[in-house]
Amino acid sequence: MKYVLIIIVFLSFFNCENRNKTSKEREKTPFVWEAANIYFLLTDRFNNGDPSNDINFNRTRQTGKLRGFKGGDLKGITQKIEAGYFTNLGVNAIWMTPIVEQIHGGTDEGTGATYGFHGYWTKDWTAIDPNFGTKEDLKNLVQVAHKHGIRILLDAVINHTGPVTEKDPVWPSNWVRTEPNCTYDSYQNTITCTLVENLPDIKTESNDAVELPPQLIKKWKSEGRYEQEIAELDTFFKRTGYPRAPRFYIMKWLTDYITEFGIDGYRVDTVKHVEEYVWQEFKTQCDYAFAAYKKQNPDNILDDNNFYLMGEVYNYGISTGKYFDFGDKKVDYFDNAFQSLINFQFKWNASQQDYETLFTSYSNYLNNDLEGFGTVNYLSSHDDGQPFDAARNKPFETATKLLLSPGTSQIYYGDESARSLIIEGTVGDATLRSKMNWTAIDKDSHTKGILRHWQKLGQFRANHPAVGAGTHQMISKTPYVFSRRFSEDNFNDLVVIGLELPQGKKVLDVSQVFKDGDILFDAYSGKTATVNKGVITFDTKFNLVLLEKAK
Repeated sequence: MKYVLIIIVFLSFFNCENRNKTSKEREKTPFVWEAANIYFLLTDRFNNGDPSNDINFNRTRQTGKLRGFKGGDLKGITQKIEAGYFTNLGVNAIWMTPIVEQIHGGTDEGTGATYGFHGYWTKDWTAIDPNFGTKEDLKNLVQVAHKHGIRILLDAVINHTGPVTEKDPVWPSNWVRTEPNCTYDSYQNTITCTLVENLPDIKTESNDAVELPPQLIKKWKSEGRYEQEIAELDTFFKRTGYPRAPRFYIMKWLTDYITEFGIDGYRVDTVKHVEEYVWQEFKTQCDYAFAAYKKQNPDNILDDNNFYLMGEVYNYGISTGKYFDFGDKKVDYFDNAFQSLINFQFKWNASQQDYETLFTSYSNYLNNDLEGFGTVNYLSSHDDGQPFDAARNKPFETATKLLLSPGTSQIYYGDESARSLIIEGTVGDATLRSKMNWTAIDKDSHTKGILRHWQKLGQFRANHPAVGAGTHQMISKTPYVFSRRFSEDNFNDLVVIGLELPQGKKVLDVSQVFKDGDILFDAYSGKTATVNKGVITFDTKFNLVLLEKAK
């Protein structure tokens, strides 16, 4: 398979005052969420670090293919952080599917049972599902991630509980509705309804005080923590003045993961199925919890970034700017709520547009309508049945388009190793959720080559916020060369990138960026060269080079 032809030139430049300082005195490269490289994984499918927790709550029924728990857990993620897997990939944030306790039973799909391995079928927001691990495991994961400069995003679900099963009774009627099903043809018919049959919808619009569900009280008492949970709830409602309405209970439970473990953000599920003001309330409580954690744990803070909220507004696209259109109502979810929304449009743009059209349009969106906010681009995901490259025929192109486009990048586990998204015998989204292909990474030379390509692009992206958060400017059409510029406080970053260049000898005019005598290093081949008469020349066996000013 051909490598996409790329030249990337990186140059950090500083103002006159900074030029007289040593490298240690210069401003540290800032972490910018709008330029982050986020790795999204299904907790159960990534890596099994503790086989002893693989079966809990007698979840032993025969399941449909890839519809049951497979052993992945928090310890498995931590092991890969410690091994440097994410650092080598240039990942600076990890988003994992929900880890709260799931329903104990399973639903029937015709081909066998389905369990809540994916994490979106909550039974108890206050507990971690033992299949995923323990609170101590989560605490250790966050600490290890932070030591490696990696942020942790958990996944928040406020819209619904898990399905009703023989082991999981429905929550009280003042907590949830069980009908009608959503028809999605209006604002009201998208939020005041159930997503699908047998997925009880939390009455997030209600301000009426409700008692705790009897099954939750029974559970907490059997676990010996009822009094503690009640005391904490009393403290929360006294502090906030909120009514004891369903949504505020859940907000309390979710923000506890911030104050107790120091997570850095939430990816929020099913955003458009909940009233928009709920997310403003949620942001207020997340910010409060994050500030409290920082005050109590000053040595565990990575930087001065605010708590990060990334929203899943299904079918939102960057071209619509800040608004999502329900047909009868437009909603701005960036309004004192989300910093970024997942961009469902990117895979179509990447398929249909040339590089310059793609890059220019995204730069324009982010530096105009979305200035101060972000978009999260992806090319495959856990529930998108039409990924950019399901058969994994274009893994190099996937990396290049995703990691070099303006905006935050979201790698879906296995993008970087060409894990197939077409699994025979599966039904629906199960085909997207196979176990991580570690064997291929360890033993297959072609897979190793794909991974190395992702690693090099990812590391440059992580080192240079200009790639994702900078302004884009084409320098020349043939060969195709462009720049990205980013500035924050005293930090300035300039990136120059060239695409679709020939293998072998490569001659580029870099006179707009570098001066004669500058020594440039190609991180892809390990070679260096000197700028002469405004031109840099490299002769490598690769049709891709990564150039930066030699240190």
